[in-house]
Amino acid sequence: MSSILLALTPVAKLATMAKAIGVDIGGTGIKAGIVDLEHGTMASDRVRVPTPEGASPQDVLTAVQTVLRTLDVHESTLPLGVAFPAIVKRGKTLSAANVSKEWLHFDAERFFRDGLGRNIVFVNDADAAGVAEARHGAARDVRGLTLLTTLGTGIGSALLYDGVLIPNSELGHLNFREFDSVETWAATSAREREGLSWEAWAERLQAFYTHIEFLFSPDLFVVGGGVSKNAGDFLPLLELNTPIVPAIHRNNSGIIGAASLAGD
Repeated sequence: MSSILLALTPVAKLATMAKAIGVDIGGTGIKAGIVDLEHGTMASDRVRVPTPEGASPQDVLTAVQTVLRTLDVHESTLPLGVAFPAIVKRGKTLSAANVSKEWLHFDAERFFRDGLGRNIVFVNDADAAGVAEARHGAARDVRGLTLLTTLGTGIGSALLYDGVLIPNSELGHLNFREFDSVETWAATSAREREGLSWEAWAERLQAFYTHIEFLFSPDLFVVGGGVSKNAGDFLPLLELNTPIVPAIHRNNSGIIGAASLAGD
């Protein structure tokens, strides 16, 4: 009997493992996965669909429904967190830099809750990534100020002090030189659009990170977004007083963070 119980133990643990669903809505892609909340790791494959052109609320909702069906969790009772690229305050989106202007002052949390037919946690995408890295990644147990940036279609940011999130920092929209938003000059999309070499792009990142280093005196920079998988091509080119490291969860940070907040 004891040998049978021992053989069943791993299966029982798997069945009772605390899990949640995370959805990360970005300017170019919408990603989702099931997350192991204890370890802060993916418990399923990540699924992705392109962000619909124009990124109107209804089209984005339809795309989110698609990824949830692909994961076969569209009728799941697991907690669900949704990360979105905008200032999020009391469930409303107060900015719309890389999505339709229909999202401005839009009751997005209610819209997704009604459209998906279930309760959700709704959060800024970079803030979600920051939570993932603070709980289970590169910023875990870091004292003082961690400043995470996500380099992608735009530049998202998250501020964490002793692991506690200070939401909606939006440092990618700093006025910088002649640019209304520094992200139009220094995001991954700018590198791709202008065909910049890693070296040329690193010069822009150097200017950006030097500026925010002076403004905030952080204890650690964490760099996320899809380009973080190529961190070795550009992070060693930066000369800063603050340590700068890639996000451990790379482009899954938003999914993991949204799911983690939903599971709280």
